[in-house]
Order: sequence, then structure tokens, then C-alpha cells
Amino acid sequence: MSDKLEKIVSLCKRRGFIFPGSEIYGGLRGTWDYGPLGAELKHNLKQSWWDSVVKSNENIFGIQAAILMNPKVWQSSGHTETFNDPLIECKVCHERVRSDQNEEKKHHEEWHKKRNENIDWTEPKKFNLLVEAKLGVVESEKSSVYLRGEITQGVHVNFKNIIDSMHPKIPFGIAQIGKAFRNEITPGNFTYRSREFEQMELQWYIKPDQQEWKRWFGYWKELRMKWYLSLGMDKDRIHFRKQDSEELAHYAREAWDIEYETPFGWRECEGIHDRSDWDLSRHSKFSGQDLSYFDPETKERFIPWVIETSGGVDRALLFFLLDAYCEEEDRVVLKLHPKLAPYKAAVFPLLKNKPELVSKAKEIYDSLRKEFSVVWDDRGNIGKRYYSQDEIGTPVCITVDFQTLEDGTVTIRDRDSMEQKRIIISDINGLLN
Repeated sequence: MSDKLEKIVSLCKRRGFIFPGSEIYGGLRGTWDYGPLGAELKHNLKQSWWDSVVKSNENIFGIQAAILMNPKVWQSSGHTETFNDPLIECKVCHERVRSDQNEEKKHHEEWHKKRNENIDWTEPKKFNLLVEAKLGVVESEKSSVYLRGEITQGVHVNFKNIIDSMHPKIPFGIAQIGKAFRNEITPGNFTYRSREFEQMELQWYIKPDQQEWKRWFGYWKELRMKWYLSLGMDKDRIHFRKQDSEELAHYAREAWDIEYETPFGWRECEGIHDRSDWDLSRHSKFSGQDLSYFDPETKERFIPWVIETSGGVDRALLFFLLDAYCEEEDRVVLKLHPKLAPYKAAVFPLLKNKPELVSKAKEIYDSLRKEFSVVWDDRGNIGKRYYSQDEIGTPVCITVDFQTLEDGTVTIRDRDSMEQKRIIISDINGLLN
């Protein structure tokens, strides 16, 4: 693990962002629990995505599909047959890794080399990534189901329901944020590859026309990249990469990844995929239901093509943390965008042993927390409070001092520049909006 990633892991544990899953029982590899600050950060990230995709478009409909679905869904989508990773096993320690992950293989080989051990790999074997579960009251009569390996299929099996209930005009989209599960053999790099994770996806349905496809594929590529940049991600550390034919998923005709430069290499945070009519055609065939769209203007009936934007919530959160982490001469600061920061502001009394300062600061704090996520902090001296808030990414610190009692102004300290200015109390809401 790189030095920077180790520091992020340490900060997340120490400050209440992310904890190892089931830690008091020794943990469960590939699972993570989000603490108070991590839960806020994750909520803000998902809300920003929802606002930019669903709320900003009148022809995009949000849903929440069930995690457990009829097993036939995964047969129809091809996942029970093709959702496989090629695995190889080390003949020395019997560790298994994906044969297409060259960096992981190299790291494993170097680990053995340091111990003067020569290793050999087995031939690749296919391993299905779907996580199986059992449903039923009587043990001997339980039936097998799968925890969804992706959230996509929950949208496509509801295509007809959206058509019948919302009567959308093509092109239109269906969006969803939700949990997915994969039987990852080599989870690692903190939350980058986990067995339980969240996705944020849009399925955009268009007429089966090449010009329409070209127009909308380019449109969503550009818009998704703009979202990351609008939240402050370093433009020099994020780029597009086109997948080659060997990488493409079984449903994809073309795919582009938005990648971020992490300490462990360029890694995908979102994909823009051409799914053509794969999903709707398969589900129409296997379910016996008509999943076509009737265009009232042209009087045509057709199976729409699908353009998908699929991003990982946990991966994006990790990349924003990596991007925001900054070590300066005498402090560590998370320069998170204010829309993402767990707290929009911290409120302090200059001295906690002065009741008049504490009372006024509490009054301001109670007023602000009705509208904003703010935190009260009266621990230690004022300098330590500032640096504590810097480390968790709080954009603004508000200090109530003796001048506040005289003229109704407070000291506002900016996280990034550390500059301070005085404003009147009634202007604080406008500053935080």
C-alpha cells in the first residue's frame, strides 16, 4: 500500500470516516463501515449525483429496485454464464488472483521474491462473481437467489412499469443508486475493490439509430466528466480511456472509462457504455413480456438502445479523498468541495469557560443546524480546533468572541487560505449557501 493511501486509511479510521467491517470480530475482508463523517460525505456525494442527473432533467426518472430478484433475471442478463473472472492460483501460498490483473500478479511475485521463493501459477479458471443466498423458512426447502451483482438489471426489468405509469417520450432515462455485491477474490486498495459497494447509474433509452447514438453517447460522456470537475477534482489527474475489444463486457459494443490517477495507478471511477438493445431484448425473450416502445409521433414500435453511465459511489468517494488530501508545513487539510464536505461549518466559542460566549455561540449553532450540517467544537485551544476541522475538510470555521457581543459580528476562517474576516451574524447563511 502506498504511503499516501496509508495516510488516507489512517485518517479515515481516526476521524470517523471509514472503519473496517466487523472489526471487533477480526473483520471481514472486502467490507467497510462508514462512520459519522463518512456517512455524511457519502450522502453528499450521492445527493450531488442525484441532483445533477435526476432533478436537473424532467425526462429522467429515479427508482429504487430490490436487491433480491428472481434468479431468472440473472440467467436472462447472461450473468450466470458470463459474469466470471479468470483466476490463477499461486502454487506456493495458494493465494488466488485475477489473471488479467498484471499489477497484482507482479506485487505477489515480488512479495515471494523478497523471501527467496520462486513461484509458479496454475492455469486460469473461471470463477463466477455472483453472491448466492438462500431464501425459505424450512432449511431443506430453501431456494437459491443472488445478491445483485450490479444494479442495472433492476432498471431494465422495470422498463415496462415506467412506460405504463409515467408515459415518457423517448429519449428518456431511468436512474438509480443502490448496493451491489460481488464475490471478489482479491479485494484491496482500501474501498476501491470491495465485496459490497454502491453504484450510481443512468440507463438512457434512445431510438435504435446510429446518429442518435453518436449524439447521446458523446453528450453523456461530456456531462459525466463535467460532474467530477465541478466538484473540484484535479483535471490533470482524471481522463477518458477507451476499452479495447478484449475488455468489453458481454453486453457492450463500446465503452469508455473515466479514470483517476491514484497512488496505485490509473483506475476506473465511472464507465459510459453502449449496451445496445441487449438487456431489453433478452428480458423480453425470457420473460415473455413485450418490452418494446411505441412512438406516438412516428407510429413505430421498437426495442430502444441503451446508453449507460455507471459510477461507483465508494470509488468516487475514495478518489475525492485522495484528490483533496494535502500536507502543508504545519497541518493536514482535506480540501473537499463544500458540496461534499461532511460539515459545512464549525462553530466555536473563543473560550469555553466564558458563559456569555458559549451561550451566543450555541445560539448561532442551533440556528444554523436547522438548515446546514454544522458541528460544535469547544475542545482545546482555538488553534487546535482550526487544525482539527482542516483535517476533516470543514470549509468554514465561525468563532464567537468578545467583539461578537459588542457589534454582532463573528470571525470567519477559510479552510484553504486560512484567511480570517469578520461578518455580521445575519450574513452567515448566505455564506454557507
